[in-house]
Amino acid sequence: MKGSLKTTGAPSLEELHNSPAYPTNEQLRKGPIAIIECIEEIPCNPCEAACSRGAITVGENITSLPKIDFEKCIACGACIAACPGLAIYIKDYTYSDTMALLSFPYEYYPLPQAGDTVQAVDRHGKYICDGKVIRVQNPKSNDHTAVITIEYPNEYFEEVVSIKRIVIS
Repeated sequence: MKGSLKTTGAPSLEELHNSPAYPTNEQLRKGPIAIIECIEEIPCNPCEAACSRGAITVGENITSLPKIDFEKCIACGACIAACPGLAIYIKDYTYSDTMALLSFPYEYYPLPQAGDTVQAVDRHGKYICDGKVIRVQNPKSNDHTAVITIEYPNEYFEEVVSIKRIVIS
């Protein structure tokens, strides 16, 4: 799906690749890595405060886009739940020979459970592939933003960013 944040409601891969917080293809394939899909210059900096290693910087002007020092980032995930825009996640292309790992914010109920099969989706909510929930973290410190970790086929590494919301009928 082509387009841009302004026309589709989700950033395009081209917009993300031009962002100062989006890793290179080489960095993406080294191991677990934080990705910030923030391309709007809005007043916000909780991600910077959440990073105890100083890997994320916004600077004095809090409307600046965040930047990640990928040498300092250990992909701990502390920034995921801190982002009010739900724009940060951790990906790991090296999780296994065939599967990638994704940890992302999730603010819906019911929460999936470890072992559940879920529908992995792209930035527009379009189904990409099935995934399996590896863990669900929802400590009080996350202020009701759960962090879900799924595994999914690594051929869809760049496309998958979340899961389809679970609906109880």
